[in-house]
Order: sequence, then C-alpha cells, then structure tokens
Amino acid sequence: MTSPKLENNRVKLTLLDLSNYKHLNKIAQQDKLVQFSPTKIDTPEDLRDYVQTAVDYYYHKTAIPFIIFDKKNNSYAGCTRYMNINWKNKVLHIGSTWIGKEFQGTGLNKNMKFLMLQYAFENLEFDKVEFRADERNITSRKAIEKIGGTLEGILRKDTLMLDGFKRNTCCYGILKEEWNVIKNRIFSEFK
Repeated sequence: MTSPKLENNRVKLTLLDLSNYKHLNKIAQQDKLVQFSPTKIDTPEDLRDYVQTAVDYYYHKTAIPFIIFDKKNNSYAGCTRYMNINWKNKVLHIGSTWIGKEFQGTGLNKNMKFLMLQYAFENLEFDKVEFRADERNITSRKAIEKIGGTLEGILRKDTLMLDGFKRNTCCYGILKEEWNVIKNRIFSEFK
C-alpha cells in the first residue's frame, strides 16, 4: 500500500510515523485537546504509543495515519487518519483527528477533510466515508455536518473513556453518490 501525500495551498498531509511524530509533542499536551477521545496522548510516552498503534494499523492495511502541516502558519498542527479501512466493502472512517487550539476555526480542518474525502472517493474509489464523534462533542458534530456528513445513528454506551464514562457515539456518513454535490456545494473554493 502506497502512502498518499495529500496537499493543497493550505495544508500538507504526509504519513505519520515514529520519525516525525515528535513535532506534535507540544500540541498533544494542550489542555483538553482530546477531552472526547478514549486515548491518552498528553505525555511523550503516551503520544509515542498512540503513533506506534497507528503505524501498526498502517502495516496491517487498516489505517493510513497523517501528520498535518499547516502551510499558512508554516508549522505542524496535529494528526488525522483513514481508519477502520474495509477494502472489500469499500468503506473507511476518517477519524483520530486532533489539531492544536491555535489552528481550530481557521479553515485548516475543512481543507484537510476536502483532500481526504476527494482521495477516498476519487482515487481509492471507496463507496462510503464514515465519521464517529462523541455525542457530547457538539463542536466536532457540527463540523462533520458542515462538510455534508449525515447522522446515521447513535451507538449507545459503546466506548469507554479515560475517566470511566461510557460514551454514546454518533455515526455519520457520506456516500460516493453524494460526493459530487457536496464537493460542488461545500468545497467549491477548492476546485
């Protein structure tokens, strides 16, 4: 499996691995950056374990993790990944996305999601892209809806959080046949 490099004039997504993850140490330590994540990343050791797991999934062809470089600010901003890749059914998730607080609300996430959706539908020829979000994470849910994600259901108490809370997970999806309309309506500035 070749690792794509996804890039436009705002953002560059390249393979996240053990050679470059240290660029994210400072961002991963930001207070409440991943408060809705079931994974701990706020120490260098935890972040390394998180990246090692992503790399393992990459070698098993079930994930493609990316490090995010914000070209406008000339700095690393966080990470994201294709995950739960089901090659047979042509379905994957976009998730494990976190970006530093200074990059949130700047348009960076929309640029990333455009590149990832475009690659998933137009290059990998997948039939569906899914997103998952903690029901309490209104910011992420609104961001997914803003890029055309349709709420398909809520998995009740399906994920154990770090504090012992069992979260409800909102499942969103975009179908391949919806992509051109979404691309023209929501991502028209990127074409």
